[in-house]
Amino acid sequence: MEPDFSPLAEFLGDDFDGYLISADGSDSNQLYLSGFDAPDPYTTLYTPEGTHLLVSTLEYGRAKKESRADTVSRLSDYDYMEKYTEYGPVVGKAKVLAEFLADHDVASLAAPDDFPLATADALRDEGVSIEGETDDVLTTIRAVKDDDEIDHIHDAQKATQASMHAAEDLIRAADVADDGTLRYEGEPLTSERVKEEIEVTLLRHGCALNETIVACGADAADPHNRGSGPLSANEAIIIDIFPRNKATKYNGDMTRTFVKGEPTEEVREWFDLTEEAFNAALDAVEPGATGEDVHDAVCDVYEAAGENTLRADQSAETGFIHSTGHGVGLDVHELPRVSQNGEELKPGHVITIEPGLYDPEIGGVRIEDMVVVTEDGYENLTDYPVELVVE
Repeated sequence: MEPDFSPLAEFLGDDFDGYLISADGSDSNQLYLSGFDAPDPYTTLYTPEGTHLLVSTLEYGRAKKESRADTVSRLSDYDYMEKYTEYGPVVGKAKVLAEFLADHDVASLAAPDDFPLATADALRDEGVSIEGETDDVLTTIRAVKDDDEIDHIHDAQKATQASMHAAEDLIRAADVADDGTLRYEGEPLTSERVKEEIEVTLLRHGCALNETIVACGADAADPHNRGSGPLSANEAIIIDIFPRNKATKYNGDMTRTFVKGEPTEEVREWFDLTEEAFNAALDAVEPGATGEDVHDAVCDVYEAAGENTLRADQSAETGFIHSTGHGVGLDVHELPRVSQNGEELKPGHVITIEPGLYDPEIGGVRIEDMVVVTEDGYENLTDYPVELVVE
């Protein structure tokens, strides 16, 4: 994968000599710009003439092999330890960076808005001009995926689906106890037990995750409640899985709502209405449409049925109380936005479609697939049935 960084060069124009990131590989812009992943912070300098890394001696050999940089330098090349000892970590590093920048004829820099403030101030003291940019330049470039990236995301989604199957199968195999809770192999079936099954399945498919959602009943009425404790029959169980492939670093994301037993009339109505809103959103996805257009399609369905939305009431606490979706890539939440003020959709954008309804008196319902915008519409990267009742 060789990204097109010409929009970044265009952004720099005559105002800046280069773009600087100082972060570890968990920062997705750092990973994308450098093509290198390391657990400790390192520096990437982009100029229209080339990309240059400054790393520790520990990472030097691997950076030369794995990164897409044109040059790789070591901190030791600039006497980092001597400067560290004499000036301390912040000023010492700034003096090293100033020499590194001078070697690449860079005197003025743009940097991400979260660039370390102390480092920026120390660089200014060394005579380097540095400004934080707020145009989301790299995240906008990252939003349009090439074929390799789409394949990586699709692979992550296949792992997500496998873990959803494992979770659904566990719920299906459960018995209903006299108190209405679910039991599996004689033990209470809890949110934690289902999450364990999800995580084990993901590991077997090369993926990992820090969090997942298995929320039942009133817990499911809070869209970001991770869920805990015993699961119950006849109540909606929202399962939202968003893992990251450990090799490629790209994410998957999907949600299903299940009921073991007989759903209430309200939950069934909500599920049918949410599926209608979900399909309306998919119908609205095409290049040239905006994320707001897709979001409006969902709100139109819900509002026509008398349900509350944030579009109609910005202080709403029940009903449809979140955006319709978001971009997915190296981050599980990235551009473009599929919400009010969502930007124009372009071929290569990978987005989620995830309408839902929430009320503590009823519970919650959400359906989520992930799609890629194509030249003439979209391709759904999710292949999993949308069914409420687990029998």
